[in-house]
Amino acid sequence: MKKSFLLLSILAAISVVAAEAPAAQAAFNTPGEKGEKYQFQTEVARLMNIVINSLYKTPEIFLRELISNGSDALDKIRFKSLTDPTALESNPNLNVTIALHKDQRVITITDTGIGMTKEDLQKNLGTIAKSGTSEFLDTLSGDKADMDLIGKFGVGFYSVFLVADKVRVTSKNNNDDQYIWESTAVDDFTIAKDPAGNTLGRGTQIAIHLKEDQDQYLEDARIKELVTKYSEFINFPIYLRQTKTKEVEPEPVAKETKDDDDEEAVVEEAKDDDTKEKAEPVIVAYEEDDLMNSNKPIWIRDPKTVTEVEYQEFYPVLTREPGAKAMAHSHFKAEGDVDFKAIMYIPSVAPKDLLQRVDSVHRNVKLYVKRVFITDDFPDILPRWLSFLKVVVDAEDAPLNVSRETVQSNKGIKAISKHIIKKLFDLLKTLSQDEERYAGFIKEFGTSLKLGALEDKSNVKKISRLLRYRSSDSDKYTSLESYVSRMKKGQKDIFYFTGANVDEIKQSPFVESLLARGYEVLYMDDPVDEIVLTHLGAFEGKSFQNVGKSDLNLGDENEAEANKELETKFLPLLDWMQATLLNDVEKVRVSKRLTTSPAALVANDFGWTANMERLMEGQAKQNKDQGMHQFMKNQKKIFEINPGHPLVLGMLERASKDPEGFENDKQFQEMTRILYDITLVRSGYALKEGVKSFAGRVENMLRVNLNVDTNAEAIYDAPKAEPRDQEEVQAEIDEREDILDADEKKPGTMTAEELNKMLKEFTDSTNPPMPGKKAVPGGRKAEVNVDDIVAKLEAELDLEDVETPKETVHDEL
Repeated sequence: MKKSFLLLSILAAISVVAAEAPAAQAAFNTPGEKGEKYQFQTEVARLMNIVINSLYKTPEIFLRELISNGSDALDKIRFKSLTDPTALESNPNLNVTIALHKDQRVITITDTGIGMTKEDLQKNLGTIAKSGTSEFLDTLSGDKADMDLIGKFGVGFYSVFLVADKVRVTSKNNNDDQYIWESTAVDDFTIAKDPAGNTLGRGTQIAIHLKEDQDQYLEDARIKELVTKYSEFINFPIYLRQTKTKEVEPEPVAKETKDDDDEEAVVEEAKDDDTKEKAEPVIVAYEEDDLMNSNKPIWIRDPKTVTEVEYQEFYPVLTREPGAKAMAHSHFKAEGDVDFKAIMYIPSVAPKDLLQRVDSVHRNVKLYVKRVFITDDFPDILPRWLSFLKVVVDAEDAPLNVSRETVQSNKGIKAISKHIIKKLFDLLKTLSQDEERYAGFIKEFGTSLKLGALEDKSNVKKISRLLRYRSSDSDKYTSLESYVSRMKKGQKDIFYFTGANVDEIKQSPFVESLLARGYEVLYMDDPVDEIVLTHLGAFEGKSFQNVGKSDLNLGDENEAEANKELETKFLPLLDWMQATLLNDVEKVRVSKRLTTSPAALVANDFGWTANMERLMEGQAKQNKDQGMHQFMKNQKKIFEINPGHPLVLGMLERASKDPEGFENDKQFQEMTRILYDITLVRSGYALKEGVKSFAGRVENMLRVNLNVDTNAEAIYDAPKAEPRDQEEVQAEIDEREDILDADEKKPGTMTAEELNKMLKEFTDSTNPPMPGKKAVPGGRKAEVNVDDIVAKLEAELDLEDVETPKETVHDEL
């Protein structure tokens, strides 16, 4: 770690400008034809090699760095013009222009900024201050290095040598002549006065002679892609100079005529009709500059000056999703540990793969520094549950390393993350005040909130207040806070039940008694709901109670004595049912949660409800963890019977007549099994023995009620299929062999003679002579010739300059 930091620190020192002892920094040679030569120190040459080969992660960064430098130069001349109106007279246009010279394999990047004098070229592009380097390295002693120091030095210009083997910088400052700086990044550079004079007016042009393996940067599309990615929001126009062509009408053709009285030739313009007949359009090449950064960085403006239309128009620009719309947004500025401006968007529609791509959340936060894109690769800037957010952050003084690619300060990133999350909760709180809009948010991103309740421990209380559920009180969404405010006298728990959908939950036997008594039940139709509420445990001191589980506390202790009396009364029936379902249920008991259903299957406090069982079924298949899944799935449930249901009362009467006659009452056992299967389905569980066994029991009950013999079999008479005779089989074999033989011949391998013979046999068998037509002399029919057919077809289609090989003809035929 110490060595890594030392290396980066040394690299950062490369761009420190010498101000104290210029003579000690570079060896000055006698000027020659190519200008004054400056020899890099041995130390500097070695460091330059590291910069080129080790500092940056990807070569494409060079374009971002050079455009950023150009933007800085433009800012400087604009600032200077505020106090010196003549500063812009040399060139009033402020822009950056990129040109691709593909034949020479050169890229030029030209800005009309402040430009550099000869002294500036020497200091800024090549001279290393020995004293400055030593001073910087001295700060590393004693393991007290300040990581933020790295951000104070930049070597962005040197990234050009990632793609170039030679670089020429031509620059013109208002206070000096135009000079050329040139280097191959080996051990020296030269500076010479430009023999061409002042061609720039003002500014800097960087000519990049590409390496052999960097031809991708000669493609217009590649340059546009990188400008859009990194420099789209630069304040100044960025143009790509392109060579285009167009058709131009030629000048009218002139002709000479001779007058009878005058020997001199008279030139007359050709008539329009003649010109139109003879003249053809001329293709003319011309250069045109295409603007590549028309989008404006609205985040740097005061939110009061940005309209809703502008926010909506910027959203698809940020997300690269044409036509996309945002549900809500927050535009804010943060000050403190890190100063930055940001716009945060909530999409109007959740991505289809939202919950499958939570690991790519960091790609949704784009970090800019002074409108220059730095990165969107943040592993930890936001928690996973916020993967739906789209955020742009512009940190003016973000602590970056020398390559401006990786954020070095974890403290700074945590501060940005903290501010974004805080503003999100403010935005959602405001959004929740509009029921209709917030219902749309819950529909799209409710599951993301629930994921946050499970994972984000520091914000779980805030998230719980943002959760919304359907309930028996209203078809609209309700908050947990609202539910608590409507709780009944003596109610200690928040009642909820989970199911596949709201309609299924409403019809569940588990909610019957609660609804009959006037209690409100939350309807949980999201598979993760049960896990979330189990994780939360309580809300404002009220515990969550799943009404599909064993203990149901209705705050009615006075019923305890009545329940004991019911248990005693139904004891014969409970014993008979327990004996019948011994291998399927933990126990049978009288229920206090049923009103209209005869029975219900209840999970114990630590077991799986039907909803949880469905959820874990999918998890087991995905993770192939069948062992634990089967163990939990096979946990026995509690079979509750409704003491007021006619069917149960009838079964009680039958059991009470002969308490000891259980083993001899096969019909009762079958009835109990059928009731158990029906209850399984109504309680949301799957049939353990399958549909066929259940259907068999129901059928037997129907037979008994109709006095039909339970052992009687259905009567049917199905005609038997006859086997094929040998001749039919042989004929099919022969036909199949002919087909296989034909298939084995690859297209294009048959000769013209073979094809003619095959076509003749085909036409002989399918085209007998028409009535009244004479046969061909000799008793033979006319032969079909492939070449004649092809020639005729080509003539009809008027094919021009097409040579059709015979093999291709065979293919088509």
